[in-house]
Amino acid sequence: MPVTVDHAMGLGSRSPRVRAARQLTKRALRQRARAFLVEGPQAVREALASGARLAELFVTGAGAARYGVLIEQARDQGAAVHQVGDGVMAELAQTVTPQGLLGVCDFIDVPLDGFLANGPGRLAVLLAHVRDPGNAGTVLRTADAAGADGVLFSTASVDPYNGKCVRATAGSLFHLPVVTGASPAEAVAALRSAGMRVLAADGRGRSLDEAAAAGDLDGPTAWLFGNEAWGLPGDLLALADEAVAVPIYGRAESLNLAAAAAVCLYRSAQAQRAGAAAPAGR
Repeated sequence: MPVTVDHAMGLGSRSPRVRAARQLTKRALRQRARAFLVEGPQAVREALASGARLAELFVTGAGAARYGVLIEQARDQGAAVHQVGDGVMAELAQTVTPQGLLGVCDFIDVPLDGFLANGPGRLAVLLAHVRDPGNAGTVLRTADAAGADGVLFSTASVDPYNGKCVRATAGSLFHLPVVTGASPAEAVAALRSAGMRVLAADGRGRSLDEAAAAGDLDGPTAWLFGNEAWGLPGDLLALADEAVAVPIYGRAESLNLAAAAAVCLYRSAQAQRAGAAAPAGR
């Protein structure tokens, strides 16, 4: 059975709804509207599954034919569904080949005190001056895969609602709490007061292998990751309990941010799981 959409003739590029959605590609206007774009069926599906409020959904004719179940689910959850032509979708989408489905979703971040209200869990990520949205989104996706309890985007870091960042999370943005707007110092102080040890990923620190062997990754840990180009300056390193370096066994000079974060997070997750599974009194 064909899926029905509002405005069957299709909204044009001058439609107020289309213009409002197009403005969400700019950070300042996202902040004003407290809304962002989710593009493609995977992002829309994860947004709906998480309970996030999807206010509007724009679909092309091909998208309506292909994603009927998803569109009806969005409508059932209160989204207004609008048909648009391929040209309008190309204006709204931020990918070379749009998939015919794009939603407008309310912000989903939580305040720092809300995240810590019941304790932050055992593994968290703090991004300090991380500027590349693809890197930030990949780190968030990795944190989700490693079982982290949340990701904190400090001030001066990229906006987690940047389109490239949202796409790089591959839906993980909707799987774990995200905190925005806290300064690195404020975030570190809050994490430490909640019982987490803060480790800074930095090439000048103690080897990750040594830290793991000493059992220093077994407890609740927050990893602090810095800028892709210049890492963590001295004032940010000083905030951490310790600096820890990913060992380089070959001839590469270093790892990029996303790769280093994956190594650190998985070593912590493995250590914590091994500790939880160990017999009492070992």
